[in-house]
Amino acid sequence: MPEKYFSTTYTEARESFLSACRDAGAAVGSHRNPERGPEGESLYCDAAWIGDRTAGGVIVVTSATHGVEGYAGSGIQVGLLRDPDAPKPGPGAAMLLIHALNPHGMAWLRRENEDNVDLNRNFIDHEGGNYPENDLFEELVDFLVPEVWDDEAYEAYMAGIANLNAKYGEVPVRKAMHKGQYRHPDSIHYGGDKATWSNRTLGRICADCLDQAKSAVMIDLHTGLGPYGYGELMTPSKPGEPVYDLLFDWYGEQVHSTTAGESPYAGSEGSILAGFRPPGEGLDWAAVGLEYGTREREHIRRCTLASSWLHLHGNRNSDLGRKILREFKDCYFPDEAGWRELIWERGKEVVGIALDRIAANRRSSRG
Repeated sequence: MPEKYFSTTYTEARESFLSACRDAGAAVGSHRNPERGPEGESLYCDAAWIGDRTAGGVIVVTSATHGVEGYAGSGIQVGLLRDPDAPKPGPGAAMLLIHALNPHGMAWLRRENEDNVDLNRNFIDHEGGNYPENDLFEELVDFLVPEVWDDEAYEAYMAGIANLNAKYGEVPVRKAMHKGQYRHPDSIHYGGDKATWSNRTLGRICADCLDQAKSAVMIDLHTGLGPYGYGELMTPSKPGEPVYDLLFDWYGEQVHSTTAGESPYAGSEGSILAGFRPPGEGLDWAAVGLEYGTREREHIRRCTLASSWLHLHGNRNSDLGRKILREFKDCYFPDEAGWRELIWERGKEVVGIALDRIAANRRSSRG
């Protein structure tokens, strides 16, 4: 049963992943985060290689870009290593599993990293200082992280957002809230003022592991958006662009663009899908998000705001703090065997198609 692939703490998840790597004979490289977990534990991002080291085509599967979402991603990665029916790389292909890209957020049950940075808004040109504009966020920020968390604070938030929706429209306000901002380090979806440890670590892993690859496709695992248990494939690329057309060729109508037409998604310029590319030249690169639905959107929004308040103003060890952490984790990792079975089966399907198609593409390019 896939239930056994999933863990409930960061330490348990890492031990399960490393054990599965050993049993599968996968080579592992470990990168230690400068901070520690809530129990004083060391935190690592681990990368495992499966298949021929000289393979021309590589599927990269990443977990915990948003830390708390890593519990689902970790379980899928362990399943890819352990399940007898899991897809395996064939000739010409390999798989790179990057486990707990944001280990601090995973251990502390946060989306953000050790600097309160939303890693999925951090992949931009910080040195150039050309930060994406998000002026509408300035009208949102005062409602988002109150000094006291209670029903009254949330009602004030809802009233403020309703007024802005009436003024600008619901979709522009939602996009302004979620696409990332670079002026308020103590608010939500902060993209940072420099490349984070996780950002730099991902670059090092890909530089080391993809040096011989000709083509690579990243599948970045997320939870918290969409229908319950279903994994939606999302890309910031538009129809007619090479990345979108490649993914559409692989997955057809299952692929949705977050930037084309009237898409309700934020389409952040600083996301790992839009903003990250491995160092080096000559690599054909594409990336797609696999986003699993969990709870009702409004409930997730309330729990996410409570999590931000707890980080800035609350006490994790209080009754309220523990309640917030418990509910927040459930928003991104439901404690339900049926949900975990659904996400495993979908993950297995998506990765299997990717491994088959990248191997076929490599054969056709040689032929």
